Amino acid sequence: MKRPILIHPDPRLKKVCDPITDINDDLRTLADDMLETMYDAPGIGLAAPQIGVLQRLIVLDCEKDDTTDAKPIVMFNPEIKASSDDLNVYEEGCLSIPDQFAEVTRPADVTVTWIDKDGNPQEADFGGLWATCVQHEIDHLNGKLFIDYLKPLKRQLITRKMVKLKRELART
Repeated sequence: MKRPILIHPDPRLKKVCDPITDINDDLRTLADDMLETMYDAPGIGLAAPQIGVLQRLIVLDCEKDDTTDAKPIVMFNPEIKASSDDLNVYEEGCLSIPDQFAEVTRPADVTVTWIDKDGNPQEADFGGLWATCVQHEIDHLNGKLFIDYLKPLKRQLITRKMVKLKRELART
């Protein structure tokens, strides 16, 4: 089931999310709903707080090419264990900040641990776009948005655009 995506500014997007203590069918259904919502948006990542659920759950799939199979990943309690000194710059966007993009510098490679949908611990190395995406989504779990990396003036400009967008959406 598709879920509505919160638009910045919303106080829930700035909250630190609670760890998940027990992976159950309700959380697996939530993860499936998040994947459906992400693909429909369309996006390459979605964090639970973006749909108003303040728990440590993210989904991602950075296979954007129509000729390759989807590679959805569901992560409960994801945590960055290591990051490279090498940096990458990607133009990032966010489903909670529609149609706004800015270059963000992040570690080029990260090692992430998480719990999968079956309750099994996982660990993997991510590079390139996958590394940027997983860091972006984990930031959401810590109440941080990609615009928090920008200079104050640019951040304020984007926030004002989002306030205007929310007013327009409320009228329709």
